[in-house]
Amino acid sequence: MSKAIVVYYSQSGNTEKMAQAISAALEKEGVEAVLKKAEDTVADELLGYDAIIMGSPTYYGSMAWQLKKVIDESVKFHGRLKGKVGGAFSSAANIGGGNETTIEDILNAMLIHGMIIQGEPKGDHYGPVAIGAPDKRALDCCARSAKNIAALLGR
Repeated sequence: MSKAIVVYYSQSGNTEKMAQAISAALEKEGVEAVLKKAEDTVADELLGYDAIIMGSPTYYGSMAWQLKKVIDESVKFHGRLKGKVGGAFSSAANIGGGNETTIEDILNAMLIHGMIIQGEPKGDHYGPVAIGAPDKRALDCCARSAKNIAALLGR
Protein backbone atom coordinates (compact mmCIF):
# COMPACT_ATOMS: atom_id res chain seq x y z
CA MET A 1 0.00 0.00 0.00
CA SER A 2 1.27 3.47 -0.88
CA LYS A 3 1.82 5.95 1.94
CA ALA A 4 1.25 9.69 1.86
CA ILE A 5 1.89 12.45 4.37
CA VAL A 6 -0.22 15.61 4.45
CA VAL A 7 1.80 18.32 6.19
CA TYR A 8 0.05 21.59 6.93
CA TYR A 9 0.04 24.73 9.02
CA SER A 10 -3.25 26.30 10.06
CA GLN A 11 -3.92 29.21 12.36
CA SER A 12 -7.66 29.67 11.84
CA GLY A 13 -8.52 26.04 11.07
CA ASN A 14 -9.35 26.61 7.39
CA THR A 15 -6.19 24.99 6.03
CA GLU A 16 -6.59 22.18 8.56
CA LYS A 17 -10.08 21.40 7.18
CA MET A 18 -8.57 21.13 3.71
CA ALA A 19 -5.80 18.86 5.01
CA GLN A 20 -8.38 16.61 6.66
CA ALA A 21 -10.41 16.44 3.43
CA ILE A 22 -7.33 15.50 1.38
CA SER A 23 -6.26 12.88 3.92
CA ALA A 24 -9.75 11.33 4.02
CA ALA A 25 -9.94 11.25 0.22
CA LEU A 26 -6.52 9.58 -0.02
CA GLU A 27 -7.67 6.90 2.44
CA LYS A 28 -10.84 6.40 0.37
CA GLU A 29 -8.59 5.79 -2.66
CA GLY A 30 -6.63 3.12 -0.78
CA VAL A 31 -3.61 5.24 0.19
CA GLU A 32 -2.41 5.15 3.78
CA ALA A 33 -2.46 8.82 4.79
CA VAL A 34 -0.77 10.48 7.74
CA LEU A 35 -1.97 13.96 8.72
CA LYS A 36 0.67 16.09 10.43
CA LYS A 37 0.97 19.69 11.55
CA ALA A 38 4.06 21.42 10.16
CA GLU A 39 5.24 22.43 13.60
CA ASP A 40 5.21 18.76 14.64
CA THR A 41 7.01 17.55 11.49
CA VAL A 42 10.72 16.81 11.17
CA ALA A 43 11.95 17.05 7.59
CA ASP A 44 13.53 13.56 7.75
CA GLU A 45 10.03 12.08 8.07
CA LEU A 46 9.30 13.02 4.45
CA LEU A 47 11.71 10.32 3.26
CA GLY A 48 9.37 7.58 4.46
CA TYR A 49 6.45 8.44 2.19
CA ASP A 50 5.57 7.88 -1.45
CA ALA A 51 3.60 11.13 -1.67
CA ILE A 52 4.02 14.44 0.13
CA ILE A 53 1.18 16.97 0.14
CA MET A 54 1.74 20.32 1.82
CA GLY A 55 -0.68 23.08 2.70
CA SER A 56 -0.48 26.55 4.15
CA PRO A 57 -2.51 29.69 4.61
CA THR A 58 -1.33 32.53 2.42
CA TYR A 59 0.82 35.09 4.20
CA TYR A 60 2.02 37.97 2.01
CA GLY A 61 1.70 35.79 -1.09
CA SER A 62 3.68 32.86 0.29
CA MET A 63 3.55 30.02 2.79
CA ALA A 64 3.69 30.26 6.57
CA TRP A 65 7.18 30.05 8.07
CA GLN A 66 6.25 26.85 9.93
CA LEU A 67 5.86 24.99 6.63
CA LYS A 68 8.82 26.76 5.00
CA LYS A 69 10.98 25.57 7.91
CA VAL A 70 10.21 21.93 7.05
CA ILE A 71 11.06 22.59 3.41
CA ASP A 72 14.25 24.46 4.29
CA GLU A 73 15.39 21.61 6.53
CA SER A 74 14.88 19.13 3.68
CA VAL A 75 17.93 20.59 1.92
CA LYS A 76 20.12 18.17 3.91
CA PHE A 77 18.76 15.28 1.83
CA HIS A 78 18.44 17.17 -1.44
CA GLY A 79 17.58 14.85 -4.31
CA ARG A 80 16.39 11.96 -2.14
CA LEU A 81 12.73 12.91 -2.73
CA LYS A 82 13.20 12.42 -6.48
CA GLY A 83 10.32 10.47 -8.00
CA LYS A 84 7.96 10.96 -5.05
CA VAL A 85 4.55 12.46 -5.84
CA GLY A 86 3.88 15.97 -4.55
CA GLY A 87 0.94 18.27 -4.16
CA ALA A 88 0.06 21.56 -2.50
CA PHE A 89 -2.99 23.48 -1.25
CA SER A 90 -3.69 26.84 0.31
CA SER A 91 -6.29 29.08 1.89
CA ALA A 92 -6.46 32.87 1.87
CA ALA A 93 -8.68 35.57 3.28
CA ASN A 94 -9.85 36.88 -0.09
CA ILE A 95 -9.86 36.35 -3.84
CA GLY A 96 -6.53 37.44 -5.28
CA GLY A 97 -5.00 36.98 -1.85
CA GLY A 98 -2.01 35.00 -3.12
CA ASN A 99 -3.26 31.40 -3.12
CA GLU A 100 -1.60 30.51 -6.41
CA THR A 101 1.74 32.07 -5.49
CA THR A 102 1.69 30.19 -2.19
CA ILE A 103 1.04 26.90 -3.95
CA GLU A 104 3.67 27.67 -6.59
CA ASP A 105 6.28 28.31 -3.86
CA ILE A 106 5.57 24.89 -2.34
CA LEU A 107 5.57 23.18 -5.75
CA ASN A 108 8.81 24.91 -6.77
CA ALA A 109 10.57 23.34 -3.79
CA MET A 110 9.10 19.95 -4.68
CA LEU A 111 10.22 20.26 -8.30
CA ILE A 112 13.74 21.18 -7.19
CA HIS A 113 13.74 17.95 -5.16
CA GLY A 114 12.80 16.09 -8.37
CA MET A 115 9.27 15.25 -7.29
CA ILE A 116 6.39 14.48 -9.65
CA ILE A 117 3.60 17.09 -9.76
CA GLN A 118 0.34 16.81 -11.68
CA GLY A 119 -1.72 19.82 -12.71
CA GLU A 120 -5.51 19.81 -12.90
CA PRO A 121 -7.44 20.93 -16.00
CA LYS A 122 -10.66 21.41 -13.98
CA GLY A 123 -11.09 23.68 -11.01
CA ASP A 124 -7.93 24.72 -9.19
CA HIS A 125 -5.10 24.11 -11.67
CA TYR A 126 -2.09 24.18 -9.30
CA GLY A 127 -3.75 22.70 -6.22
CA PRO A 128 -6.87 23.21 -4.11
CA VAL A 129 -7.55 26.71 -2.80
CA ALA A 130 -10.10 28.10 -0.38
CA ILE A 131 -11.20 31.66 0.28
CA GLY A 132 -11.88 31.72 4.00
CA ALA A 133 -13.45 28.51 5.26
CA PRO A 134 -13.37 25.80 2.58
CA ASP A 135 -16.74 25.55 0.85
CA LYS A 136 -18.11 22.65 -1.19
CA ARG A 137 -16.17 23.76 -4.28
CA ALA A 138 -12.87 23.85 -2.39
CA LEU A 139 -13.53 20.51 -0.69
CA ASP A 140 -14.41 18.94 -4.05
CA CYS A 141 -11.05 20.21 -5.38
CA CYS A 142 -9.33 18.65 -2.36
CA ALA A 143 -10.96 15.29 -3.14
CA ARG A 144 -10.07 15.56 -6.86
CA SER A 145 -6.46 16.39 -6.01
CA ALA A 146 -6.22 13.40 -3.66
CA LYS A 147 -7.72 11.14 -6.32
CA ASN A 148 -5.13 12.37 -8.87
CA ILE A 149 -2.30 11.77 -6.40
CA ALA A 150 -3.59 8.27 -5.64
CA ALA A 151 -3.75 7.52 -9.38
CA LEU A 152 -0.14 8.65 -9.82
CA LEU A 153 0.92 6.44 -6.93
CA GLY A 154 -0.80 3.50 -8.61
CA ARG A 155 1.28 3.85 -11.78
